[in-house]
Amino acid sequence: MDTSLKFDVKIADPVLVPPAKPTPYELKPLSDIDDQDGFRFQIPVIQFYRRNPAMDGRDPAAVMKDALAKALVFYYPFAGRLREGPNRKLTVECTGEGVLFVEADADVTLEEFGDALQPPFPCFEKLLYEVPASGEVTNCPLLLFQVTRLRCGGFIWAVRLNHTMSDASGLMQFLTAVCEMAKGAAAPSVLPVWERHLLNARNPPAVTRVHREYEDVPDTKNTLMPLDDMAHKSFFFGAREVQALRRQLPPHLRDAATSFEIITGCLWRCRTIALQPDPEEVFRLLCIFNARSKYQPQLPQGYYGNAFSLPAAVSTAAKLSINPLGYAVELVRKAKADVTDEYMRSVADLMVLKGRPHFTVVRAFVVSDIRKAGFSELDLGWGMPVYGGAAKGGVGAIPGVASFFMKFKNKHGEEGAVIPVCLPSPAMVIFEQEVKKMLDGPSSNLKQPAPAFILSAL
Repeated sequence: MDTSLKFDVKIADPVLVPPAKPTPYELKPLSDIDDQDGFRFQIPVIQFYRRNPAMDGRDPAAVMKDALAKALVFYYPFAGRLREGPNRKLTVECTGEGVLFVEADADVTLEEFGDALQPPFPCFEKLLYEVPASGEVTNCPLLLFQVTRLRCGGFIWAVRLNHTMSDASGLMQFLTAVCEMAKGAAAPSVLPVWERHLLNARNPPAVTRVHREYEDVPDTKNTLMPLDDMAHKSFFFGAREVQALRRQLPPHLRDAATSFEIITGCLWRCRTIALQPDPEEVFRLLCIFNARSKYQPQLPQGYYGNAFSLPAAVSTAAKLSINPLGYAVELVRKAKADVTDEYMRSVADLMVLKGRPHFTVVRAFVVSDIRKAGFSELDLGWGMPVYGGAAKGGVGAIPGVASFFMKFKNKHGEEGAVIPVCLPSPAMVIFEQEVKKMLDGPSSNLKQPAPAFILSAL
């Protein structure tokens, strides 16, 4: 993709889109999973659509605005505002004020973006306009939609969501409802279920599991990413790349490990080497894990709140860098296996007892697999998007912490995952070299040669 592409975007004044019909005024508390500190930020999602001759004469912005108003009749909490109460508890005041909506026109065609659409997107700040004073967690719109018409007849649909309201699964459920309304449905195929009390802390709360993802780790060595010199690049892993990594695993993992576990182990190892840390520093990998199936009883169909965990894999930089890939993959698998119903109850209890702490970000790497979320299948009537999914890597205002696995087909027609990575520019150079080394590496389960940052510390 041409990341150097520049173009003009004319942005109309933002408006509020309320529900199409009157909705109840209520106070709806979020769950104790929803309102933790680490979820108090905005999620950006972006969808690119080609011109569809069958839809010529129809304005995608008008279609979207109408469909959004109709969907908000069912999902009316999204039209409200968050309020913070005692003990930092968040509650939705269902005011019916509405969702922010921005119309725009860009002097560019879809073809000019290039063959392989993937983050980072050129001129992204114009495709998801930051409406002044709208991005706070409380007392602000909970959603922002922007529809940008392109010169070729295609368009871009960008969404910004307050993460405390929903995770990727919940957001997809709502966006699917908007698409269904755009195509004439009278009601969503899956009706929304609030029921946030199901994920609240127990009475009395009791932390029964070890949660290293919430440990308070001081940044004594200034390891958080700088803001002024960050490189953003995306990496593609198809069947060939995964197979090259799989050959490096020991026999008991070669068939058992998933592509997510293998790629994640590779990225975690390469990223750690790229940052050139003190060899004895402890690094964390936090796997965003959809825990809906782990709850007993299972959550009702239509539940659209946050229902995921961040189990942590932990290792020193030296062990992660010198050991073969199987070492990192084993740690990833163990972290995922730790998530049970009791684990999730323990997280909710920890939130209440510890003041809703932020997950650990010092020397941490967060990964999320959204390949099966369905963003690439959202059809408003113009057909499937050319690209649909995360707009960029990163979590909230913390640069370089997170990467998302997104479903992707490259210019050769090969299907796989594309993963945006954000690192300081010098580290990105090393990271690219390390990934290439691993993909070109031998079929071996032997210890790797010590990286330069470890040798220099000896």
